[in-house]
Parts: sequence; C-alpha cells; structure tokens
Amino acid sequence: MTSSQIPNPVDQTNLREWLDEQSRVLGFDGLRITDTHLGSATKRLHEWLEQGRHGQMEYMSRHAKVRSDPGMLVPGAVRVICVTMNYLSPTIDFDNEWDRLKDSTRAVVSVYARGRDYHKVMRNRLQEFAQLIEKKIGSFGYRVFTDSAPLMEVELARKAGLGWRGKHTLLLNRESGSTFFLGEILVDVPLPIDQEEEPHCGTCQACIDVCPTQAITAPYQLDARRCISYLTIENPDAIPIEFRRAMGNRVYGCDDCQLICPWNKFAQRSTLPDFAERHGLGRASLLQLWSWTEDEFEKRHEGSAIRRIGYSRWRRNLAVAMGNALADSAVPEVDKDLLRTALGDALPVADALVAEHIQWALGS
Repeated sequence: MTSSQIPNPVDQTNLREWLDEQSRVLGFDGLRITDTHLGSATKRLHEWLEQGRHGQMEYMSRHAKVRSDPGMLVPGAVRVICVTMNYLSPTIDFDNEWDRLKDSTRAVVSVYARGRDYHKVMRNRLQEFAQLIEKKIGSFGYRVFTDSAPLMEVELARKAGLGWRGKHTLLLNRESGSTFFLGEILVDVPLPIDQEEEPHCGTCQACIDVCPTQAITAPYQLDARRCISYLTIENPDAIPIEFRRAMGNRVYGCDDCQLICPWNKFAQRSTLPDFAERHGLGRASLLQLWSWTEDEFEKRHEGSAIRRIGYSRWRRNLAVAMGNALADSAVPEVDKDLLRTALGDALPVADALVAEHIQWALGS
C-alpha cells in the first residue's frame, strides 16, 4: 500500500492521542514518529564500516545498503513509529553495581540481560500494537522491529525526538537516561512527524573517561573491536590478550558508560516482570556460573538473550574473569585455590577456544 491517505480517515490529533495512550497500555514508555530519511547518518555508517570498527559483525556491512534505506525493508514505508521500553528493574542500584565490579570473585552480567530476552518481549507487544492500529484505521502496510533487522534504530529514534545521541553513541533522554530498549513499526501511512530533541551532554565526557578499554575513541565514535560488550557477546573468537585484564569480572556485556552517565540519575524503573532478574544473575559468583553444565546453561538461559552466545563463549568469558580474580591481590588464597581447581578440572574436556582461555587464566 502506498496511499498518501490514512485508510479510514480520523482526526490526526485524536489519532496521535490514541497512539500515545495505547502505547502506554502495552508497556511502552515513549512514542515518537519520524520519516524514513537518514541523511548524513548513512555517510557516517559507511565511514565506520570502511574503518573496520564493526569488527566481525559482518551483518553490519552485508546489509549496509538496507540500513541506509528503511524503505527497502517495507516497500512504500514513509514513517517510523519509534518506541522505548524501560528495562531497569526495581532491585537495581547503581552503587551496588559499582561495588560488584570491585569484587573480582563475583560475576557481572549487563543489567539489560538479567531478565527475559527483550527481543521477544518487545516484538510481541509491537505486533499487538500494529494490529490495534489496523483495527483503528484499517488495513495498511507495516513491519515491526526491535534490534532484529538492518535498521539504524538509534538514529531513527533520535530523529523522532525520543532523545539525543550521547557521546557513548547510545540514545539519552531527560526522562529516563539510557536504560531503555528501542522498537519500531515501519508503516506506509503518512502520519505527522515529531521534532528532534537538542543534545544535552555539554562538555561532559564521563562515559569516554570511564571506558575500561578506551573503546569510545572520541565523542560519538565507538570502536566495537575494543568494546567489552562486543568482545563478550558478538566476538566469536578468542578475547584479544590486550583487553583481558580490562574485562575484569564482566562476563556478559558492560554497563560502565551508562552507570557513570549523570543523566541516568533519572533512569526510570520498569514495572514489567519480564525484566526482573532471573537465576541470581545479579548476585552470582564466578564459581557458581562456572559450575553450570551445558544443559544447565541452556535451561537457565531459556528465554534469555544470553543463550544466543552459546556455552563455549560463556565459558570463555568466565575463564577470563577467573584469571583476573587469580591476578587480584585482594582475593584470599583460599578462594584462588578454588578457582584454580575449577579451571584445572575443566581443562581436559574443554574445547579449543575455552582451553586457551583457561590456560591463560591459570598463568595469571
């Protein structure tokens, strides 16, 4: 459908109020609308790819043309309904997160990944939202997305006015900082668009200064190859030796640039049970997670984003963290003995990827 008119004409103001109301009922915390034009963002994407800063995320370059033109995903699409969904559970305290990073024997899993897989939660609700819109205005062309297709989500959300690009490249807004997921509905209906928001980072560069691996090479410039989130999640190979110490006890993702951001003092709590912590991931020790068999890993991470990295990468990450604990003078010898024993017992049956990291850890 490429009609320039809404199928069943309704008052635009009332329609927008209805969209806002329905989005809140479905658990979304913000809604804005923009067009599909990406302007200079396309040029910046290609420069980033040409510099190889995407690492081994080959899908980024493979679908670069589609990322530059959302209309290729939905023929006739002229608007993008962008939404946010807060994920910070009521139990999360940033001070506690900093304390956890200081205790080398504890495992640190990125806050967003401690609950259910946001892809499933967001996609189901976006699909329901689209169907409600269809009942309201009649049949129209659409497709829903949430970090699941070659779409420049942050740039579209920025254009829509859901926030501004922080110097760490994440989206920020004044109501909830950066602790939210993004979702989109591409539509072929010419809905009125919203205004962009002015950036409010000023001279602050706390996110740049705190990054353990200096992955934020300049304001708004991220080298994924250095980023702990990339290294522990997207990277399929060995963790480069030069970044292993900087990883500390982070075994899945990294939140440092968000924990330090002044705007996250406004971070809103999620009321959705989906994002509540599961299986003690906010309190577990390295040894507890290391003790999981592959079957336990699969079962405990069922419905979790973590499951997608597989057992081998999970063990790889844990081995690095355990090696860092062994190198920490603050860790008691009795605890180090337990770590060495656990690593040594696993070495004979470990695959090549995990074995290399175990050997590195034991040499710490």
